[in-house]
Amino acid sequence: MATGKTGNIFSKTTQALFYNYKQLPIQRMLDFDFLCGRETPSVAGIINPGSEGFQKLFFGQEEIAIPVHSTIEAASAAHPTADVFINFASFRSAAASSMSALQQPTIRVVAIIAEGVPESDAKQLIAYAKSNNKVIIGPATVGGIQAGAFKIGDTAGTIDNIIACKLYRPGSVGFVSKSGGMSNEMYNTIARVTDGIYEGIAIGGDVFPGSTLSDHVLRFNNIPQVKMMVVLGELGGRDEYSLVEALKEGKVNKPVVAWVSGTCARLFKSEVQFGHAGAKSGGDMESAQGKNEALRDAGAVVPDSYEAFETAIKETFQKLVEEGKIDPVTEVTPPPIPEDLNIAIKSGKVRAPTHIISTISDDRGEEPCYAGVPMSTIIEKGYGVGDVISLLWFKRSLPRYCTQFIEICVMLCADHGPCVSGAHNTIVTARAGKDLVSSLVSGLLTIGPRFGGAIDDAARYFKDACDRGLTPYEFVEGMKKKGIRVPGIGHRIKSRDNRDKRVQLLQKYAHTHFPSVKYMEYAVQVETYTLSKANNLVLNVDGAIGSLFLDLLAGSGMFTKAEIDDIVNIGYLNGLFVLARSIGFIGHTFDQKRLKQPLYRHPWEDVLYTK
Repeated sequence: MATGKTGNIFSKTTQALFYNYKQLPIQRMLDFDFLCGRETPSVAGIINPGSEGFQKLFFGQEEIAIPVHSTIEAASAAHPTADVFINFASFRSAAASSMSALQQPTIRVVAIIAEGVPESDAKQLIAYAKSNNKVIIGPATVGGIQAGAFKIGDTAGTIDNIIACKLYRPGSVGFVSKSGGMSNEMYNTIARVTDGIYEGIAIGGDVFPGSTLSDHVLRFNNIPQVKMMVVLGELGGRDEYSLVEALKEGKVNKPVVAWVSGTCARLFKSEVQFGHAGAKSGGDMESAQGKNEALRDAGAVVPDSYEAFETAIKETFQKLVEEGKIDPVTEVTPPPIPEDLNIAIKSGKVRAPTHIISTISDDRGEEPCYAGVPMSTIIEKGYGVGDVISLLWFKRSLPRYCTQFIEICVMLCADHGPCVSGAHNTIVTARAGKDLVSSLVSGLLTIGPRFGGAIDDAARYFKDACDRGLTPYEFVEGMKKKGIRVPGIGHRIKSRDNRDKRVQLLQKYAHTHFPSVKYMEYAVQVETYTLSKANNLVLNVDGAIGSLFLDLLAGSGMFTKAEIDDIVNIGYLNGLFVLARSIGFIGHTFDQKRLKQPLYRHPWEDVLYTK
């Protein structure tokens, strides 16, 4: 980390990607955001391998939905302004996921929480970060915090502790430690005798930390708001000596108050391994006494014991105040954090989670919005039904030729006479005296693979075959071997010499307006082959809509491949038929009721009675 040339790595607008979903540390980050008066949550997205969707969390009183992505690459692409990666992976996968994050051009800082990351992996991560001017905090860290701006995961503990340590607003002290647990203690100590922390970092207790004590001290030296630094080291390793060298070389021009813990190690007859992997003295230079003496000789303020550490910090701060180098901090009262349901029930203060997530419409303002477009805009700009469908189904405003195609599909599929199964069911139900909804639903329930519901299947199979480069012969014969009829091909009435006019109209429109008709042309090639087998194996309206909708989605340039696959798999295209045919079913219901038609009974002569 080229920290000597770096200042702040966090700010009040910093956003992070959180790897391996953990509800509590994320909620603590969001509560800290609210406490500090941030306008936007600090967690932009969550990465949970194998999962996608949203996670509901609280931002103050408001419940928000944070996107969940299955890969680091997808999350980085979706949230390009999120430049901090908080890695809560286990030690088994922490290195691989951290390297993947470092390789994302949008990520500047990676915090690795896990302990036990193999040293060889840590070295590779450190080398990559240094060569690419990126920052690693950890491994084996609780993280870091910039007071009043941003915090990583569980840094500084509970909200009560954060308030007690005045971390909701910036102070003048830059703090760096190896220990996360001792960091919490020191935040409290520093808040008692100074105006508080500006930024605090726990670099982690492993032998090879991604960034060092001196890295952060040099960085603090370049931050104008930081007036003094407090460093808490520990026995073992030689990290503190890089700080000694920096002090001797005059690279640090602000007061440094330091203490290296572990002086009790000399009381033991044999070498002692303390809590951290790196907390193991390997000689006089790595002893706490040796490091404290070296830091003192280099110009740092080093007390005689940990008990005197607080006094040394206080005296150094007061001296800066007397010299006029520190202005008094304006105290602010942080807003209260609403209590969660399980805590608030007893006190009567409750915030309840929502049960539905909606991304297509919002009726909370002065007027309803479809996909963010106000109703007045829809009317003023003369949007049609196709435009409304594009907003509510596809969550974007499609070009006019696309929305007009949608409207054409609705018009052409609205009805196909009283004899088809759906209309027949609707008519029978209406004549039984049932209401509009019952009559409509009885017709809709007939839509499926054999009636009107083949659009998605046609699109799915045509797309797969075309994308794989199958010839019509390979496609059709392959489907035959599987015992599957080719969706979108075949009609009970239409034939080679009696083409479906609806299909012709759709094809004519697409040739005139679509930038590409690759899938439709492939469907026509399939039709040419199937007509060589039977005269009625023509491209039907399901096949025409299915193939042309693929061309609309691909040719518009507004959908990714994954989005196109989702649209087909979810059933959007059959939805178009359902919407359109509902118009006809409703018409048949009204027609029967207007004509006051009696209960329908099927004639005996139209039934084959047999044993």
